[in-house]
Amino acid sequence: PPERKRFYQNVSISQGEGGFEINLDHRKLKTPQAKLFTVPSEALAIAVATEWDSQKDTIKFYTMHLTTLCNTALDNPTQRNKVQLICAAVKFLETDTICYRVEEPPALAELQKNEWDPIVAWAENRYNVAIGSSTSITGPNIPASTKDTFISHLASYNMWALQGIEYVITQLKSLILSMGLIDRHITVEKAVLLSRLEEEYQIQRWGSVEWAHDYDLCELRARAAAGTLFVHLCSESSTVKHKLLQD
Repeated sequence: PPERKRFYQNVSISQGEGGFEINLDHRKLKTPQAKLFTVPSEALAIAVATEWDSQKDTIKFYTMHLTTLCNTALDNPTQRNKVQLICAAVKFLETDTICYRVEEPPALAELQKNEWDPIVAWAENRYNVAIGSSTSITGPNIPASTKDTFISHLASYNMWALQGIEYVITQLKSLILSMGLIDRHITVEKAVLLSRLEEEYQIQRWGSVEWAHDYDLCELRARAAAGTLFVHLCSESSTVKHKLLQD
């Protein structure tokens, strides 16, 4: 949506029957489908309220990734259930960015091996699965048992967290990188760098387009970070909640 002039002075949160609500002055925030904007944890409510409070003269909706994710979870515009969300996430294994390798040029092939193999090995060990990689256009042959393992793992998350997980996966084009990020095995900066490895290789070789590449990089980092934070806050981690409230 286009930018809108800021129409409120104060942002606060309150606890209602369905969870925690966001108040803009004396008005309660609503979703695009006019539902009451209610989130499951106090920490998430604080984070969303911070997004609204940080807006200046105009409201830049495109910077409010947590608010957008909450709206998606509440309105569920695609009307998907938990099983469909999990299947959509696991399907990314078939086209996972870090499983597709090149043979030429040799320098890029070597870079992919050095940078991507360790995260694939981590995922195979972490989840006790076989993943592998391939230079074929059809990609690696992911065993059914591997998919079943990820389906079982993702089923341990609630619907809200799954919305966040799928969001991170679509940003990074990789289930493996997303799980590494959400499991705190790698940082946001590292996950984004690995997801853009070929692009970064080309930039190093040919140079970058002034401002365009930097903007894309910063935007991807912001989205990946917001999605990961959303997953953690929706998973009701007391450690994360306590730290956020302390800060």
